[in-house]
Amino acid sequence: MIKTARSGLWTCSRCLRQASQARQQQQQRRWLHAASSTANIGTAHPPPVNHAPPDAKHDDALLRQIFDSPPTFKYFAKPLKDVLSGRNVGLFRNKYLTSPEGFLKFAEVTVKRAQKLVDKVLNASTLEEYKAIVRDLDRLSDLLCRVLDVSDFVRVTHPDVKIQAAASQAWSFVYQYMNQLNTETGLSVQLGKALNNPEVMDSWNEEEQTVANILQQDFMKSAIHLPKESRDRFVDLSQTISELGSSFVEDMQPEEKYLEFPSSKAQGMDPRTAQRLVRGGVIRLPTMSPEATMALRTIHDEDTRKAIYYATRTASRRSVKVLETVLRLRAELAALSGFKSYGHMALQDKMMAKSPESVHEFLLALSKHNSSRVEQDVADLLKEKGRKLNQHTATDLHPWDKDYYMESIRSGMRSQRRHDDFLSAYFSLGTVMQGLSRLFNRLYGIRFVPKDTLPGETWHPDVRRLDVISDTDGHVAVLYCDLFYRDDKSPNPAHFTVRCSREISQEEIQETAEQGADGVEGLPHFESHIDAANDGMHVSKKPGSSSVMQLPTIALICDFRQDGRLRNEPALLDYYEMETLFHEMGHAIHSILARTSLQNVAGTRCATDFAELPSTLMEHFCADPTVLSLFARHYATDKPLPYEMVADRLRISTRFKASDRENHIILAMLDQAYHSSLPNSAGFDSTETYHSLQREHGKLPSDARGTRWQGFFGHLFGYGGAYYSYIFDEVLSERVWRVVFAGGKDHGAVNRENGERLKSNLLRWGGSRNPWRCLSGALQDERLIDGDEKAMRIVGSWGVKDDPTAK
Repeated sequence: MIKTARSGLWTCSRCLRQASQARQQQQQRRWLHAASSTANIGTAHPPPVNHAPPDAKHDDALLRQIFDSPPTFKYFAKPLKDVLSGRNVGLFRNKYLTSPEGFLKFAEVTVKRAQKLVDKVLNASTLEEYKAIVRDLDRLSDLLCRVLDVSDFVRVTHPDVKIQAAASQAWSFVYQYMNQLNTETGLSVQLGKALNNPEVMDSWNEEEQTVANILQQDFMKSAIHLPKESRDRFVDLSQTISELGSSFVEDMQPEEKYLEFPSSKAQGMDPRTAQRLVRGGVIRLPTMSPEATMALRTIHDEDTRKAIYYATRTASRRSVKVLETVLRLRAELAALSGFKSYGHMALQDKMMAKSPESVHEFLLALSKHNSSRVEQDVADLLKEKGRKLNQHTATDLHPWDKDYYMESIRSGMRSQRRHDDFLSAYFSLGTVMQGLSRLFNRLYGIRFVPKDTLPGETWHPDVRRLDVISDTDGHVAVLYCDLFYRDDKSPNPAHFTVRCSREISQEEIQETAEQGADGVEGLPHFESHIDAANDGMHVSKKPGSSSVMQLPTIALICDFRQDGRLRNEPALLDYYEMETLFHEMGHAIHSILARTSLQNVAGTRCATDFAELPSTLMEHFCADPTVLSLFARHYATDKPLPYEMVADRLRISTRFKASDRENHIILAMLDQAYHSSLPNSAGFDSTETYHSLQREHGKLPSDARGTRWQGFFGHLFGYGGAYYSYIFDEVLSERVWRVVFAGGKDHGAVNRENGERLKSNLLRWGGSRNPWRCLSGALQDERLIDGDEKAMRIVGSWGVKDDPTAK
């Protein structure tokens, strides 16, 4: 999951999407680390660590130990505090962020710098000034993102409420300024002049042209070309949609919050759960709870399951009303901006599928490809129902039967296993991190090197810092890992890009030398102008070039428990948690390898329906026997993982994958229908729209009359018009896995040539190149390069993994 907040013109489309979503060895040669850290005091650019091959083995062993051995991590991190006498270097080494007050100072300084850029763009008149506009506007976006990205992260992650409040204040201050820019017609006019000048356009490279077009489309979506009265209405609508959408997500409720039934009707339910919920012989089951989900899968009594089904599938009338209001207002917003529908508005420029028509082609093709598999699932469920009811084969399958008989079949598969399921013993957190580093080293020539953190650099003592080291480019990124459970921490796993890759121009560096004369007061002390140009955070130089790059700075958040911590035992991950870490690291690797010159297209700042491809692809790697052999060993005995355990687990978990996919296809169709012109029609009924799609395109039993599940579909707000993205990227990742990495056959998952093929064609570009061109190059499939409805139909026809009929 890429963590984002709200959308705004002067921050990238992935930077500010929905803030409310956020509430998820032996210590060898330790003295070398302490000595190198001591040498760094008072220098602008710390001397690089020697990452020659002899040190690689040490770094690899230490990587496992700092996550698996609390004493090792404590011993590794402690000396620096003594050496530096507690000097606070600022969060992420941003020298403004040494105190709560520093957040607002950082915001104020940033807005002053931003306003200078705005004035420069507005006053541009010469050819050379117009040629510079795209980089000036990208830098403007970067300045605002520097505050908004880190503030958004801090206000939902930092344990100190004072710092949370300060970060929120800084975020609001800059966000308000950004909204003012969104009504500045002069910036749009100046960019339009640059785009309409052939000489200017010819001077821009592909990346610059891409960013210029992105910014132009953002202006169009902000209705900046309209008369003032219409612009004001646009702002009002946007604000109302934001408030109502947040309310829809945060306050969704079922019609019945609790369901009560006699405990005698709970046969099949987990006894410990039933005992916890029972009072006076009556079970009081919370409707919106994991217990209700499990009860629907396990309770034998059909009438009880039916009651649970209705309760869990029926949202309150208020939730549905709020949803329908949001949909109508979005339709009005799109019409005001000159779009046929909100779906057209959402898809036009920042999606691989450029129109709802293309999405429709993809979903129809995928549904057709998937339908025969779902029909087989239904036949198996009817057979299982007949077996349990002592019939030959049942003739009807009710909506409240589906989950129950699926679980019955899976339970039968579990009972046939020839070994105990204790996979987590082979997935200590340290070995998984070690495995990721080894995998990336084999595929891309990069590895993770543990690095001591300085006082004030992290938000919690549990945070580990890893430097990402390339065998050709040296230090290429900084990765902060906050992976352990805390009571006050969001359980949602997430990848945050705290600062993007971007080239820092010599002009910017020179400007920092003159800041004292430009009325910017209260600046921290920086060791050099380069240091000041990136607020004290890390930079690098391109080999053989004077160009300076701000390094990608990434935070990974997970919620893994350390049950054996008091015994100095490692945190053990179940398969799903291990898969989650691989997924989030897929986002990180995209940010790390796509070191673009402009921040609007850095890393995961690409087409929304392209951004999940690298992360979803990583889920194939963590299931591959060759990849698992790189690291999966028993934490106590060091014996290698028997792969049959993983194979059994995957067979069970994917047993009804086609049925799961059908559900996601229909939800994607529902998202498209809700963001078409339909909400403008008289008598629009969101419930009937949903049930109609289920009847038309589903093989599984559709929802019963009286249910209103769409009131629980929170993704409709955050991914309006783009919910198909996950299933689209799932299909793309399966194709890339099969074609680029040979489905893991013949060690294809650890082959450097395959890794370089993916990196050079796809990962390195971020959002700076047309994603269809990236995909076509990686797959060597020219049919895709135009990215039209035909290409979407082809992708839909690929279907599921290991399908021999896929063309």
